[in-house]
Amino acid sequence: MAHNIIRTYSLIATSMVSAMANAQTGANRLPNIVFVLADDMGIGDLNCYFKQDKIHTPNIDSLAAHSLQFMQHYSGSTVSAPSRCCLMTGKHTGHAYVRGNKDTRTPQGTFDLALPEQEVTVAQLLKQKGYATMCVGKWGLGAPTSSGSPVKKGFDYFFGYFGQANAHRYYPQYLFENEKKVPLNGRVYSHWLIMKKGLNFIRKQKEGQPYFAYFAITLPHPDMDYPDMRNFSGRFKETPYLNIEGEKGYKTQVEPEAAYAAMVTEVDKSVGDIINLLKERGEWENTVFIFTSDNGAHGEGGHNWDFFDSNGPFRGHKRDLYEGGVRTPFLVSWPQYISGYQETTHVSAFWDFLPTVCDIAGIKTPDDIDGISYLPTLLGKETKQKKHKYIYFEFYEGGGKQSILKDNWKLVRLNLLNPDKLKEELYYLPDDIGETNDLSAQHPEKVSKLRNLLKEVRTDSDIFRWK
Repeated sequence: MAHNIIRTYSLIATSMVSAMANAQTGANRLPNIVFVLADDMGIGDLNCYFKQDKIHTPNIDSLAAHSLQFMQHYSGSTVSAPSRCCLMTGKHTGHAYVRGNKDTRTPQGTFDLALPEQEVTVAQLLKQKGYATMCVGKWGLGAPTSSGSPVKKGFDYFFGYFGQANAHRYYPQYLFENEKKVPLNGRVYSHWLIMKKGLNFIRKQKEGQPYFAYFAITLPHPDMDYPDMRNFSGRFKETPYLNIEGEKGYKTQVEPEAAYAAMVTEVDKSVGDIINLLKERGEWENTVFIFTSDNGAHGEGGHNWDFFDSNGPFRGHKRDLYEGGVRTPFLVSWPQYISGYQETTHVSAFWDFLPTVCDIAGIKTPDDIDGISYLPTLLGKETKQKKHKYIYFEFYEGGGKQSILKDNWKLVRLNLLNPDKLKEELYYLPDDIGETNDLSAQHPEKVSKLRNLLKEVRTDSDIFRWK
């Protein structure tokens, strides 16, 4: 793969962090890194981004009030597995190994396409600096004992679901601890146990031991299922969701919107639980804490993204490459360097997480990635912040889709799997954040330039193909 990104400021930024840390702590202490990834939560579900008066998220609102809030941040993809691949490996979907949700049959059952041995994750890199590493929740990048298992990809501890489809059920027959099945017999609400395991991992860390805690929680992905609806039942006028497929599909839920609100509220509680534990341990000041979602809001299991205006002013939702499918909340707290509420318009994406972490920890960043470290932005040095030349996505469901954003102009290509129906749309986001005014006819030269750029910024995959 051609190396598209040159980080000339990497060593400077790393030494800057070390100097600032030494000045404040008197020791070269590496920060803890806590990454909370919600599943299918829309940016409009949070009051800190757009007015949301039906769902209350006081812990996330409080976090936002003391964080750097990224106003134009993009997920890795518009569905789970490729989004997680981009996050873990620092590559966009034109270069990532996993570019879509793809089931693979294994001796252990059906799981997701496994990351190969040569793909290096952020957890593997952090191990070089002595970090303890944990992933709880939904992995989605390989089966137990496969090359993509989290325990083979740098994580000391894993608890949760290996596969995407398995995570649709909140009362599973079993979960995995590392690569061993833990029987649950359909009696335990999985999110609560996942959070318990993740918090216990943090509790077990000795003072001074840096750790990377990746909470890849499954809420509010369908099923629309929550154990205690007392505070939510009857609040909304809504249509019941009835599953006529039996065991297939999402489960019946007579109050799907109430359940969605309950699940988002539970996400908020979980964020509060993690923050409170970090503060109790005296680790909050020296922790990089990130909250985001893996893609735009879903419309499955009876939930309608418009009911709560889950994607705010943006067009589209999960499985779209319009802004509503890939524009996500992104909050970063690091009290040593970020005080009070701050905003940034720096354009960032999931594939930037890996190089940022490398710069924070003083690790050499791999050459074959697409990400750009946003450490200068975290440190308030935006004049030194390198910027993306483009933001690129490709997606193989729904007829095949591509999009590319450059200099505020966005080209969306649809129906790539059926060339006779190929459609191209052009939007200028500063004037049209809702992507309602297609300018392709007025600016054919812009369409042509972006189309040519699309061809340059990706490589073909042997697994994911347009034909």
